[in-house]
Amino acid sequence: MNFNSLAFLIYLPVVVCTNWLLPHRARKYWLLAASWFFYMYWNPLLILLLLFSTAVDFLCGLGMEKYAGEKGRRRALLMVSVCMNLGLLFFFKYWDFFGETAGSLLALVGIRWRPPGLHLILPVGISFYTFQTMSYTIDVYRGKFRAERDPVYFALFVSYFPQLVAGPIEAPGDLLPQLKKEHTWNREDFAAGIRLLLSGFFRKCVVADQCGIYVGRVFSGLESANALAVALAGALFCIQMYCDFAGYSEIASGCARLMGVRLTKNFDRPYLSQSYTEFFRRWHISLNRWFTQYVYIPLGGNRRGKLLKLRNTLIVFTLCGLWHGARWTYVLWGLYAAFFVCLESLLKGPAGKLAGKWHVDLQNPLVILFRRCLMFLIFIPAALLFRAESVSQIGEMAGILLRGNFALDPAFQAMSVTSFSLVSLCLTLLTMAGLHRWTGEGPRPEGARETAIAAMLTVIIALSWLALLATEDAAVFAYFQF
Repeated sequence: MNFNSLAFLIYLPVVVCTNWLLPHRARKYWLLAASWFFYMYWNPLLILLLLFSTAVDFLCGLGMEKYAGEKGRRRALLMVSVCMNLGLLFFFKYWDFFGETAGSLLALVGIRWRPPGLHLILPVGISFYTFQTMSYTIDVYRGKFRAERDPVYFALFVSYFPQLVAGPIEAPGDLLPQLKKEHTWNREDFAAGIRLLLSGFFRKCVVADQCGIYVGRVFSGLESANALAVALAGALFCIQMYCDFAGYSEIASGCARLMGVRLTKNFDRPYLSQSYTEFFRRWHISLNRWFTQYVYIPLGGNRRGKLLKLRNTLIVFTLCGLWHGARWTYVLWGLYAAFFVCLESLLKGPAGKLAGKWHVDLQNPLVILFRRCLMFLIFIPAALLFRAESVSQIGEMAGILLRGNFALDPAFQAMSVTSFSLVSLCLTLLTMAGLHRWTGEGPRPEGARETAIAAMLTVIIALSWLALLATEDAAVFAYFQF
């Protein structure tokens, strides 16, 4: 079920209201049934995969606690969990990708082989819930978290509907205790949930989908696009992807908050970053935390010298690129990110000394603005790599950019931009820039003013959503495909 669908607008009030009407001991059954229904809405058969993953990890967790003094058995159970989760992920997501790659490599030495094409349906959210269940079994193995003995609560931890299909990827120590806690309704949580929902829908239905229209026009007609059109499409795609995924995360957090649960904050205004390293601390925080805790640190992190730190960074970002999908464009995106993060690691010390020698104040507002603009410009090629559908399309865009035609009129023609749409886009982006002040934990407008803001956002979202539906431009959340 998509968050931006009529079905969800009916589903959510029913689930939340029923949850508060039920006694605490019955809520876990209701929320689990509601979460399974939410997942089955796409394809009922996919629930079997979710149930299988849930059962295996639940039993592995119990087994590891039972054999607490037997390291060999505990390690074997951990391997069962990890291999099962990664095996499912590989089979459904990467079979064709790695099969075609292997066939191409064998062809170079004269061997003809083609893997059987399975044309599998990619289970929605598999990249998210497999990582979440792996974090549970790994934490139980490490002794950081006790195995959950209630199968209903564990199944709810795996399939909790707000964050099931696109995160945030929750650690068991963060989410399970909240699901088991006896919550009571309070006005503060409800108001915060409504604000997060409105902000998330605004980011998705008003900002992301509007930017996506112009980006789609350029990518579908590259033959008539000039360098400026491609560059603008890259910049707008940066905003589209951020608002699409941050919008989903806010809607997920809003849904959970309506029921008293606080999910991990997944974005922290990443485009205010002054370095690529800082950017990835602010972007998709739960995924970066997962890779840091379960891949980067076990590889040695930054404890074994500069060279191994660079190696570990390269491995993590390559895997992060592959996590997003079975395409070489994602791998190139990961390598691009790894290059700049490694470069910053090497230059951070010398750059700091040089700034001190030249008396450059790094906290000067103009210096901060320059660094933020520079990071956004560096991220645009990464966005183009991420959005491209093939390596050949990347080459086509590179050729257009190298030709250097930055004329304004051809760019606007390629994007079909009118004066009205340009003004509308600018106003939309300005409104988006202030949303964090309204949804944050700090001071906010009170009383009638806050109600007016909520009403205004509701009207704008409704009109934008209806307009998108009328033109068939309303899109599902991009991260559903991952």
